[in-house]
Amino acid sequence: MRVKHDRAVDALRAQLAAQPDGAPIRLAKPTTNLFRFREPPGRTALDVSAFGDVLNVDLPSRTADVGGMTTYERLVDATLPYGLMPLVVPQLKTITLGGAVAGLGIESTSFRNGMPHESVLEMEILTGAGDVVLARPDNEHRDLFYGFPNSYGTLGYALRLRIELELIRPTVALRHVRFTDEAACAAAIAEICASREYDGTAVDFIDGTVFSAGELYLTLGVRAADTSELSDYTGRRIYYRSIRDRDTDRLSTQDYLWRWDTDWFWCSEALGVQHPVVRRLWPKRYLRSDVYRRLVALDRRYRLSARLDGLRGQPEREPVIQDVEIPVDRLVEFLDFFHERIGISPVWLCPVRLRGDHTWPLYPMDPARLYVNVGFWATVPLEPGAGDGTHNRLIERKVIELDGHKSLYSTSYFDEDEFWELYNGTSYRELKRSYDPAGRLPDLYDKCVRTR
Repeated sequence: MRVKHDRAVDALRAQLAAQPDGAPIRLAKPTTNLFRFREPPGRTALDVSAFGDVLNVDLPSRTADVGGMTTYERLVDATLPYGLMPLVVPQLKTITLGGAVAGLGIESTSFRNGMPHESVLEMEILTGAGDVVLARPDNEHRDLFYGFPNSYGTLGYALRLRIELELIRPTVALRHVRFTDEAACAAAIAEICASREYDGTAVDFIDGTVFSAGELYLTLGVRAADTSELSDYTGRRIYYRSIRDRDTDRLSTQDYLWRWDTDWFWCSEALGVQHPVVRRLWPKRYLRSDVYRRLVALDRRYRLSARLDGLRGQPEREPVIQDVEIPVDRLVEFLDFFHERIGISPVWLCPVRLRGDHTWPLYPMDPARLYVNVGFWATVPLEPGAGDGTHNRLIERKVIELDGHKSLYSTSYFDEDEFWELYNGTSYRELKRSYDPAGRLPDLYDKCVRTR
């Protein structure tokens, strides 16, 4: 596989050399999980399909060499037979490893394993200058190694990554713990993440679901060997509804990792997929987040929902699709604001603490601080006269006020000076001069804000 990979690198260099001088570099990718809807790349986009394989899984060292365009679905399929999994597996099957590292990722192991980029040992990166460099934390490209996360393909593209893996067991046993008070829930998150246990039982996985200010659940998972009485949420049954109905549950490890993908958390409801009749007729192979995203992309492109709302005399709606990191001691403040001013439910909670002591320049979280990722994905009606981005701007202001951080996979409204203050423009410009001096890759602000 490594010989095949090296040949693919040579072929990619040839593709790049054949492009006109100064032509922008873009990738031809079949899927994306970004929520910045744009026209597909043109004919000159680089074909990177050869970088979608798992090159090697090494059991003794618990590492894997993986192509940068490899989806987590394929990566998990390759590692589970060895009794291993990536340290953090983002929720959606078609997220790629390179995408999660360049654009950040999070899941229920993040309270102990941080984010996907923190388990990377080395990266082979195609830079904007057209070079293929090996970036490690201890070599001459360490600045790119640490600056790559949150660069969103504006410094280069990861062609190969070596990552750490961890041992798993066949199943994950779950407890859904209900809270009727946000402060008690936030306190429990802090305590569980510090002790890695709850009520005398170990906790290997933790995330949460907020249905309202008085109905919150923490879902606590532990690796287990018992394979009896497993639940299956890949067909007619819907995982997020089970959180309210069951105190305990058990899933295969693979089904646990993809528990959110089948219904795109709960967002498939907006597409009618959770209706019992539709559910019965909808092919099981299409109960997937990438299918739903393509449907949403078509809706956005042709403004189908907006036109229908207009015919019904309903107000225009604003997409509010965001993930934000809030310090756990400010979580209650954020949720109170969110319930009052935004009003989306359910909301996802996922604790995260950086795994090491070092910081990552373009997403400068405090390594000593526990954060909670708050995820919300819906549309909100606009008041008469309210402009585009009204609710998203409110959220951005609140996140800054609470010393939080906002992921950039969706729409952003920061002005340029504020953006570079939040995302370390000084370090970014130094990296850009070193690895993309001709500006063949887009600028981070242009990509994440101007072209929303």
